[in-house]
Amino acid sequence: MPRPPLGLSLFWRTFILLALLLAGGVFAWVQTLRALEFEPRAVLAAQQTASLVNLSRAALRQADGINRVMLVKSLGANEATRVAPREPGDRWEPFAIDRFTRRVSEELRAALGPDAVVARSVNGRPGLWVGFSIDRDRYWLQAEAAQTGPLSGDTWLIWIGIALAATLMGSVAIARLINQPLRQLSFAASRIRDGDLDSRLDENTLTSEIREVNRGFNRMARELARVEEDRAVMLAGISHDLRTPLARLRLETEMSVNDDEAKRNMALDIDQLDAIIGKFMDYARPGETQLKPVNVAQLIDREAAALREPAQIRITSRVADDLVAMADETELGRVFLNLFENARRYGRGTYTGVAEVTVSAVKTGPWIIVSVRDQGPGVASDKLGHLTTPFFRGDAARTAATGAGLGLAIVDKSMHRLGGTLELANAPEGGLVAHLRLKRAL
Repeated sequence: MPRPPLGLSLFWRTFILLALLLAGGVFAWVQTLRALEFEPRAVLAAQQTASLVNLSRAALRQADGINRVMLVKSLGANEATRVAPREPGDRWEPFAIDRFTRRVSEELRAALGPDAVVARSVNGRPGLWVGFSIDRDRYWLQAEAAQTGPLSGDTWLIWIGIALAATLMGSVAIARLINQPLRQLSFAASRIRDGDLDSRLDENTLTSEIREVNRGFNRMARELARVEEDRAVMLAGISHDLRTPLARLRLETEMSVNDDEAKRNMALDIDQLDAIIGKFMDYARPGETQLKPVNVAQLIDREAAALREPAQIRITSRVADDLVAMADETELGRVFLNLFENARRYGRGTYTGVAEVTVSAVKTGPWIIVSVRDQGPGVASDKLGHLTTPFFRGDAARTAATGAGLGLAIVDKSMHRLGGTLELANAPEGGLVAHLRLKRAL
């Protein structure tokens, strides 16, 4: 059996597209905000540091020599911002190492003068160090680099994570809201497909497009229910109106014809007409099924015994006695009866004239594959796909057959009603084989 292609549901497709769209928007806004934040933050950091330098310079300038030493010691004890004397042997590294720090350095020199020194470490101690002079004395002012730097990568990651989490939750809510009417429509369509023509959708939804779709769907459902009702009445009338004169014709034949051979042929023609009517009724029967556990082996034996034509067909069942499928017993019995009848008509051996039919079954996961094979001539490979078409016959020999050409079409339709599938193929050793996939009763 071919495996169905892997695909995403409409909900997941909507969710993934929305998530990608919103996530792309989040990253675009992050980059925009970082670009917009760069210039103001660099200028603000330089202005704040320049203000600290100017305040420190003004305080030191107003103090005399002794008080200036005491003031420097007190400012040097500050943890966040401290002032220390600048020695000739101090080792320092330039603060400008990237675009942001270069911008801060430029703003500080513009505010403090070209002789200002901006360093990122002095004597191995990191920070933002600004060197300034008062008369002949030179000093360092140290500020925390974190106070004058851009937002850290961890901060950006936290905000991006929050934005992405909100994006995913929003995508789930939006996708569920968008797909809820479509889920209801899909559920109602599946119920109609299964024969429940009373399924209806809400015609008062807020979305105008969904409201129009629901109204059209309900009109279609009402029309289908009316057509189904008319069909049932028509089929009942056809069955009654055709079979009543056939019964009278059989009775008149039995009473009026003296030739036994002619009487037997006329009776066979009447039986054939009655069987054809039965085939039409089976094919057009409404698809109402009730799935329940069914013993497959017992059902096969029962339908095989109903043929009662051992001179024309012999059926061998190799199905385990404990094999149970979820099916409608009447519908599944009709499937096997039509397959056996098809084998009796078209699957007879060339020399024996008897149709040898073998039925086997295997379990595969949640499914049961039942194979019905005859020993006949088989069917041309280019015609296998048409065997389930109503009134189609595979070859010239079948064209001369007395059936209605609906047997395999009935089997295919019944298998769809049971939630399974039918696959027809030519057996490697010869003959036609029908593979029935049924739901396994757990």
